[in-house]
Amino acid sequence: MLKIEAKNTYINRKIDTDLLQWAQESDRKPLLLRGARQVGKSSAVRHLAKQFDHFLEVNFELNTNAQILFAKSDLSPQRLCQELSAIYGIPIIPGKTLVFFDEIQASLHAISSLRFFYEKFKDLHVIAAGSLLEFAFQQLPSFGVGRIRSVFLYPMSFSEFLAACDYELLLESILKADCKNPLSEPVHKKILELLRVFLIIGGMPEVVSDYIKNNDFLSCQRILDDLVISLRSDFSKYAKKVPVLQISAVFDSVVNQMGKKFVFSNASNEYTHRQLKEGLELLKLSGLVIPVYHSAANGIPLGAEIDIKKQKILLLDTGILQRLLGLPLSDLLISDDFSLINKGNIAELFAGLEILKSASCYEQKSLYYWHRENKSSNAEVDFVIQIKNNIIPIEVKSSAKGAMQSMRLFMEEKSSPYGIRTSLENFGEISDINIIPLYALGKCLSKN
Repeated sequence: MLKIEAKNTYINRKIDTDLLQWAQESDRKPLLLRGARQVGKSSAVRHLAKQFDHFLEVNFELNTNAQILFAKSDLSPQRLCQELSAIYGIPIIPGKTLVFFDEIQASLHAISSLRFFYEKFKDLHVIAAGSLLEFAFQQLPSFGVGRIRSVFLYPMSFSEFLAACDYELLLESILKADCKNPLSEPVHKKILELLRVFLIIGGMPEVVSDYIKNNDFLSCQRILDDLVISLRSDFSKYAKKVPVLQISAVFDSVVNQMGKKFVFSNASNEYTHRQLKEGLELLKLSGLVIPVYHSAANGIPLGAEIDIKKQKILLLDTGILQRLLGLPLSDLLISDDFSLINKGNIAELFAGLEILKSASCYEQKSLYYWHRENKSSNAEVDFVIQIKNNIIPIEVKSSAKGAMQSMRLFMEEKSSPYGIRTSLENFGEISDINIIPLYALGKCLSKN
């Protein structure tokens, strides 16, 4: 087991820089932090609050009085702040107070009020967050387009994990390396060892924090189990008229079909196609599952040529997937065979999540893959992405070997200048194929 000294401080996140930059802007909009439950939204805001003289946090799930306050017809920011200040005993001073509306999805009126803070109280720093916001948006015709800025947050990336574990020098090594200048083998193997840990525990902040403090995989597994129970308990909040068992059937099938084209008929025999599709859409809204859409990839944007009948579905986190698969912890830690750790196509899941996490936090990035079904030539590329004005294919390999016929076929048909193979290999290149270690994929994409 890797030994890491205990920490009791906040784990720095990539989003911290963006939040601080927003706080320093003279003409800023209220921020709306969007993302699945337990990915660290509230913690990031509380960390930012240390830059202010005063911090007022309103949790709309815990405080029903706050819901009543916002239910009044007068949504004037001045009135709201005056009453909130009196209720909480905290001064609300523009430029000195950060106001945080947490779990704001519990109050549609509060969401509607955000636009007025931009229009009538610009100098005040206001951030809102919610775990089930997308469901609330279904009930609102508009929530302030052009007056509110959305920020998207996911579980921790591998780079954030390395930084949290005080491996900044390894991060610097990854940044300096490229296909012509690979890492030394000892450094490469060290990072692979850390990658194994990350794939097992995942990037949920509570789990990473516990691992850093206790160096105890069993403790991490217990927290993951608690998270799974908590996430499943949210199913009842998705839609009142949709049975929890219906959503659970789809969720379990997502785990079983990871890395494959999602087939509704394989999910359950007890529900119709329409019911299963409804369950899947609700899981997407929650952020617990992430679609990878099939794109013909003939041009930019990639989303212009998607086939909605073809999609793969990814889970939010590798650690959660490992727990749902029920893989023995002893085998994961001892085995030198990566295929065991990769059960459930976790390498492809990791790659897809790193692509999302490498994007700007202000962008709700979509994932795409390419598949051609042909009697004489069946080909599939795991991911296709846009880099500048080019369409680049990415193939994920769970070992250091693997043919690349599908990628080369894609590159020839779509005139891609190069392709990316990501695996357990060190940096390298084979003709017009860039070989990027799985652990470096996110960092390399963030530089483009």
